[in-house]
Amino acid sequence: MKKSFGEKFKSLFSKKIDEEFFENLTDMLVEGDVGAKTAFLLADELEQICRKEKIDDQNQILLKLKELLLQHVKQIELKPDLSKINVWMMLGVNGVGKTTSVAKLANMFRNQGLENIVMASADTFRAAAIEQLAMHGEKVGVRVVSHQHGSDPSAVVYDAAEALKSKGPGLVLADTAGRLHNKENLVRELQKIDRTCATKADEGCYKKIIVIDATTGQNALRQAEVFNEAVGVDAIIMTKYDSTAKGGVAVSIGKELGLPVAYVCTGEKYENIEPFDAEKYIDEFLGL
Repeated sequence: MKKSFGEKFKSLFSKKIDEEFFENLTDMLVEGDVGAKTAFLLADELEQICRKEKIDDQNQILLKLKELLLQHVKQIELKPDLSKINVWMMLGVNGVGKTTSVAKLANMFRNQGLENIVMASADTFRAAAIEQLAMHGEKVGVRVVSHQHGSDPSAVVYDAAEALKSKGPGLVLADTAGRLHNKENLVRELQKIDRTCATKADEGCYKKIIVIDATTGQNALRQAEVFNEAVGVDAIIMTKYDSTAKGGVAVSIGKELGLPVAYVCTGEKYENIEPFDAEKYIDEFLGL
């Protein structure tokens, strides 16, 4: 059986604590998708703390590292206000599981008793995205608003919000495009959708959520950077987060961009989504 990253990480601590240990620790953090810059800073800070406080016990060092990592990993509780019109714009590049994450959120909130949910097919350029969301809508029993292929994504969000409003308070989940190779057009399009979402949601009920693939490491950090610069990001959903994922990217994103994680997806099924728990996440990362 393949060793999980946490197990590999923990085995590092069976070695002698010397300069080489901290060098290996840096390499291990980089391998775990904590960016090189952040990894060097963390290992350096840890080494200084251990010297200053004369810590040479492996378990204590591991706990100190956990403390340092927890300073950078941020979590946020994200739930719609049941008495208001909520609009959540879902961001992310193609292939990270964004459309499925939209369906998972819809399914989760519906199971929690929120009846008025509308999913908006605002990725109108990828023909398959419209069909995909329609299929998810049927399976989870949630209404989908879509226009024809190539139409204005903002108009889709507008209509979805109007459809929601006619039935009272609830949640619009807008699935957007993620064509990063066409960045200028994408940014303009997202900014237009952003303005529509902001006008349709009640005050404080508009959220911008980026979906990233936990297995793509520093690419995920770059993606978060691009979308954050374009429209600002409120929270992250991490997909493909299971035992094989190293997942250190949440540390980099927290440290460099200050963005919190709201949910993690741990499998293909609609139920495989759960609120993010920073402490549990770091414990798994470090093999504690």
